[in-house]
Amino acid sequence: MWRIKNNLLNYLFLGLMSLHLSCLSYSFTGASIPEGVNTIYIPFFPDQSGSGLGDLSDRLNTSLIEQFVNQSRLALATNLESADAFIEGQIQTYTNRPFSIGGNEQANQNQVSITVQARFQYASSKEALWTRSFTSSFTYDPTEDPINGELEAATETLSQIANNMFNDAVSNW
Repeated sequence: MWRIKNNLLNYLFLGLMSLHLSCLSYSFTGASIPEGVNTIYIPFFPDQSGSGLGDLSDRLNTSLIEQFVNQSRLALATNLESADAFIEGQIQTYTNRPFSIGGNEQANQNQVSITVQARFQYASSKEALWTRSFTSSFTYDPTEDPINGELEAATETLSQIANNMFNDAVSNW
């Protein structure tokens, strides 16, 4: 009888600890956002890169919204006046260059590299929390499907940049 009671207590203890730990890991998402910050405004970042790709701003905006809205408790504000925080900037550079050359002196990997200048600020503050340049790159095989390969590489690069912006913002929370 004592052994059954002891095993039951052990299982109960382990169950409670598992429940407690799962609650702790869940509470980290968005838990450290400052009091009173509930919305974020993410306008389109103008594309000053001359990339020739007409939708870089759209792709970056989508990635930023996915990061800030889906990875935190923040809601998306439709304008600056109704936002508690905002992130803004511009796409500065875009390159698509050979990354590695094959035996026939033809590129077998190209690299898309993008730099975005951004600023993150609380609406109630006169100064930005940070103003930084973010650069990332992604490679693709231009011999398979060069057009879609470049577009996918650009999307992945912008997604990495958006993730870095989000991480820099939440590291200040």
